[in-house]
Amino acid sequence: MADLPSIIVAEEDYNRLSTLIERVAGQSDVADGLEEELSRADLKPLAEMPEGVVTMNSRVRFLNEDSGAENEVALVYPHEVDGADHKVSILAPAGAAMLGLSIGSSIEWPMRGRKPIHLKIIGVTRNA
Repeated sequence: MADLPSIIVAEEDYNRLSTLIERVAGQSDVADGLEEELSRADLKPLAEMPEGVVTMNSRVRFLNEDSGAENEVALVYPHEVDGADHKVSILAPAGAAMLGLSIGSSIEWPMRGRKPIHLKIIGVTRNA
């Protein structure tokens, strides 16, 4: 198994996500995985987060390394997913996978019923 990339998580996001994980404990394999991710994260106040790191409510631009296509999504809390195509819940496997990564990081994005695709983060815009 490959080494997991180190991740940086904003303390504010960590606190909200810890509460969310407690609320859905035992109901979601993704929440269990997210809890594991958070346990190895380097925590920093949001004001001190380096540029280009994915935080909650970031807009993340990807390069699909399989097709060459670019796409952009926002990483949001579950109640903020309103059916819009360009929002990914932190409790979705891909959402949990991207938290704390930075520009240049690559992830495997699970696709329902198909092989995963390989995405490289090429831009991160943090909402104020």
